Amino acid sequence: MSQLDTEQRRALIDRIAQLPASLEAVVRGLSPAELTTRHLPGEWSVAQNVHHVADSHMNSFIRCKLIATEDHPTLRPYDQDRWAALPDTDNPAIALSLQLLRGLHARWVIFFESLSDADWVRAGLHPDIGIVTLEDQLRSYAAHGEGHIDQIQRTLAAKR
Repeated sequence: MSQLDTEQRRALIDRIAQLPASLEAVVRGLSPAELTTRHLPGEWSVAQNVHHVADSHMNSFIRCKLIATEDHPTLRPYDQDRWAALPDTDNPAIALSLQLLRGLHARWVIFFESLSDADWVRAGLHPDIGIVTLEDQLRSYAAHGEGHIDQIQRTLAAKR
């Protein structure tokens, strides 16, 4: 994949910055039943999606910091489906995950904005994916949260 230019990176960083507000807008005012009912077979509930985004983005932020501070670190994978089944994740109390995302994404934006052109190609090794650069993390996670917003919207549409 070709390296992004400054303008393309800026657009992706802006998407990272906007994600918490976009996610919050989609789930605002939902009842506990709307948050926890699985309306689509094989899909997570709205609450599981919200908590997963927080879990996943925390993991990615830590991976970014490891890549920035260590030479070719090994990035630890986790079982997202098992995490989504834990009591704190299969729970309608999404306010803390939304709050966490607001703070985390604000920090992530500062981190990404501080990188030099040379930093973007720093890399780590993810056992399941292979070599992952800081630029890969930016690309992937700008899209990741938006993908879960889409999943939440599909789940809510199936309810109706």
